[in-house]
Amino acid sequence: MSEIIKKPKVATVWLGGCSGCHMSFLDLDERLIDLADKIDIVFSPIADIKTFPADVDITLVEGAVTNDENEEMAHTVRKHSKYVISFGDCATTGNVTAMRNRFGTAELIDRAYKELADICNSIPNDHTLIAQLNEQALPLHHVIRVDAFLHGCPPTPDEIWFAMNELLQGRIPVFKTQFLRYG
Repeated sequence: MSEIIKKPKVATVWLGGCSGCHMSFLDLDERLIDLADKIDIVFSPIADIKTFPADVDITLVEGAVTNDENEEMAHTVRKHSKYVISFGDCATTGNVTAMRNRFGTAELIDRAYKELADICNSIPNDHTLIAQLNEQALPLHHVIRVDAFLHGCPPTPDEIWFAMNELLQGRIPVFKTQFLRYG
């Protein structure tokens, strides 16, 4: 009888960003098949799993923390993940998403829902349907402890492949462009 080898549980999360990092992940192309043999994807917008599970080995988090739902998800990820990787420039620095920080939240909401509205120019206030916007878009490490940073807008498939292989070998990936590392 063959021994059952437990594959590492891997999650990917999409916060306030464009999904470009996930698209770059998909650009691993045939290497996705090799990766699928080594890991179990337990949460991801790619897999459309709705509840973040406990005991995740590696979580790649794309996007800045922009609203109350993002903040809650970030804390859930940290609580249930062995390694959390800031995945792309929005997660590592705030990048384009944080360009809104020079404006007040009220100004942004007025512009989006009143000034630029074609049909209904009212501000939504039902935060069960629309997340409450935070005062600023923050890089992930301003909200939770992060174990490594994978820079790029988006990171290249080769960088993602390198990072995943390092993590699967139990090593924190170190990149030539890495400026910060906590842990």
